[in-house]
Amino acid sequence: MPNPKTVDQEDLDVPNETMVHEVHSNVLPIHCPMPGSSLWNSHPRVYIPVEETGSAKCPYCGCEYILKD
Repeated sequence: MPNPKTVDQEDLDVPNETMVHEVHSNVLPIHCPMPGSSLWNSHPRVYIPVEETGSAKCPYCGCEYILKD
Protein backbone atom coordinates (compact mmCIF):
# COMPACT_ATOMS: atom_id res chain seq x y z
CA MET A 1 0.00 0.00 0.00
CA PRO A 2 1.44 3.42 -0.94
CA ASN A 3 2.19 5.94 1.77
CA PRO A 4 -0.86 8.19 2.23
CA LYS A 5 -0.54 11.96 1.99
CA THR A 6 -2.19 13.98 4.75
CA VAL A 7 -4.40 16.65 3.19
CA ASP A 8 -5.11 19.93 4.95
CA GLN A 9 -7.39 22.73 3.74
CA GLU A 10 -4.49 24.65 2.16
CA ASP A 11 -3.45 21.51 0.22
CA LEU A 12 -6.73 21.19 -1.62
CA ASP A 13 -5.57 23.48 -4.44
CA VAL A 14 -2.83 21.13 -5.65
CA PRO A 15 -3.39 18.52 -8.36
CA ASN A 16 -4.19 15.00 -7.28
CA GLU A 17 -0.75 13.39 -7.51
CA THR A 18 -1.27 10.37 -5.27
CA MET A 19 -3.85 7.61 -5.07
CA VAL A 20 -4.19 7.61 -1.26
CA HIS A 21 -5.03 10.69 0.83
CA GLU A 22 -5.50 11.05 4.57
CA VAL A 23 -8.08 13.75 5.26
CA HIS A 24 -9.23 15.49 8.42
CA SER A 25 -12.81 16.31 9.34
CA ASN A 26 -12.18 20.03 8.83
CA VAL A 27 -12.06 19.49 5.04
CA LEU A 28 -15.31 17.51 4.80
CA PRO A 29 -17.18 17.07 2.62
CA ILE A 30 -14.34 15.90 0.38
CA HIS A 31 -14.73 15.44 -3.34
CA CYS A 32 -12.70 13.97 -6.16
CA PRO A 33 -11.11 15.33 -8.24
CA MET A 34 -9.74 17.97 -5.89
CA PRO A 35 -9.64 21.65 -6.83
CA GLY A 36 -6.62 22.42 -8.95
CA SER A 37 -6.66 19.13 -10.85
CA SER A 38 -6.28 19.41 -14.61
CA LEU A 39 -9.67 19.71 -16.27
CA TRP A 40 -8.67 17.96 -19.49
CA ASN A 41 -8.08 14.61 -17.81
CA SER A 42 -10.52 14.75 -14.89
CA HIS A 43 -13.72 12.88 -14.25
CA PRO A 44 -17.00 14.44 -13.01
CA ARG A 45 -16.94 15.68 -9.42
CA VAL A 46 -18.12 13.09 -6.95
CA TYR A 47 -18.36 13.50 -3.18
CA ILE A 48 -16.58 10.81 -1.22
CA PRO A 49 -18.53 9.47 1.83
CA VAL A 50 -15.39 8.96 3.93
CA GLU A 51 -17.17 9.90 7.16
CA GLU A 52 -19.48 6.86 6.91
CA THR A 53 -16.84 4.14 7.30
CA GLY A 54 -13.53 5.95 7.80
CA SER A 55 -12.30 5.35 4.27
CA ALA A 56 -13.75 5.36 0.77
CA LYS A 57 -12.60 5.17 -2.84
CA CYS A 58 -13.55 7.34 -5.76
CA PRO A 59 -15.78 5.29 -8.08
CA TYR A 60 -14.14 6.90 -11.13
CA CYS A 61 -10.39 6.87 -10.54
CA GLY A 62 -10.01 4.61 -7.49
CA CYS A 63 -8.27 7.26 -5.37
CA GLU A 64 -8.68 6.27 -1.70
CA TYR A 65 -9.53 8.78 1.03
CA ILE A 66 -8.92 7.88 4.69
CA LEU A 67 -10.44 9.88 7.55
CA LYS A 68 -7.63 10.64 9.97
CA ASP A 69 -9.54 11.99 13.00
